[in-house]
Amino acid sequence: MSGHFKYIVVGRGMMGAAAARHLAEKVDGVALIGPGEPADITSHQGVFASHYDEARITRTIDGDADWALLANRSIARYADITARSGVEFYAPVGCLIVGPGRGGDNPFIGNVLKAAERLGVSTELMNDESLRNDFPYFSFEPGSEGVFEKDNAGYVNPRALVKAQSVLADKAGVTLIDDVVVSTREEAGRAIVETASGAVYAADRVLVAAGGFSITKDFLPQPVALNVYARTVAFFEIDEADLEQYAGMPSLIYEPRDTTKHIYLLPPVRYPDGKFYLKIGGDPDDKLVGSDPEIRAWFRSGGRESARDHLSDIVATLVPSIDRSRISMAACVVSKTPGGYPAIGFTTSPRIAVLTGGNGTAAKSSDEIGRLGAALLLDGKIGDGAYAADFKPAFL
Repeated sequence: MSGHFKYIVVGRGMMGAAAARHLAEKVDGVALIGPGEPADITSHQGVFASHYDEARITRTIDGDADWALLANRSIARYADITARSGVEFYAPVGCLIVGPGRGGDNPFIGNVLKAAERLGVSTELMNDESLRNDFPYFSFEPGSEGVFEKDNAGYVNPRALVKAQSVLADKAGVTLIDDVVVSTREEAGRAIVETASGAVYAADRVLVAAGGFSITKDFLPQPVALNVYARTVAFFEIDEADLEQYAGMPSLIYEPRDTTKHIYLLPPVRYPDGKFYLKIGGDPDDKLVGSDPEIRAWFRSGGRESARDHLSDIVATLVPSIDRSRISMAACVVSKTPGGYPAIGFTTSPRIAVLTGGNGTAAKSSDEIGRLGAALLLDGKIGDGAYAADFKPAFL
């Protein structure tokens, strides 16, 4: 199989699907190449993605102005994406951020309040008593303060968001190709994309949005500077009959005095197996995975027991009512760029660009990040003066 397209997006994850949708709503001749979710992760030998999940925190508050803008612009489009695709993916349950009270050594809550003020975000400041009264299922350290963002915050379902973007991309005329790209190169004034099935495609320009797999050897004309870290998330099964005691639970970001126990937590959500799970993440240390084979092996492993047990110990005091014997875990990865922002720019080839580096905070912002990637292919540059950050990728 072969074919020629105006633009090809490589990677059907959150950023790639968004980029393809934005491109196709501007021009014809767009293809999106990437595999779907594997049926059995433990035996799958192909590539993976970290959006195989049902809940990721979304919020407008961010201490960094550019990350805040990426989030705010994305959140503002959630309703339109839902309405036009017919796919629900956003749960506006609010987001609670808790840390040691101001006046001590930890500036966490003070920084959150400053960011909220700068952004004009409406929040409620909570002390020990109000935290206990409003969120009785949580048990925070004495002397904690909380910042509750009730509006424009909660969680998104990443699987459903990718589906919504894909529905809109398909409606806009994108050619969806279920395959794995193994290499990209420039040849005779065109971008050439080869896949694992042996297919070869040509395009005027290509955008590689392959997440952590962007570091795959010989995948790009030059290696992108990207550190890929293994992450473990823990899930606690909750009986449907017990859900009432967790009613109204928001998404949570919690930094206790021991900052090695900084975590994020999602309220009980129904997963594809029909069961409800409360999810918590926050690895106590970093595990670098430095190659394509290592990333694949990590996903198949299902996570680290040491990280799972660390998270379980935190849940024991944070949500005491949880039955910790009903625990499971999963593996995902976080891709970090040297500059801390998404890498959006061309390689040595003016026909092959990269869009990667979620830096652990991009799920909520993926639509706007995808839009910037689409603008790069359409115009040859991002050209958005609202951002102070330099999204230009670093290469090895």
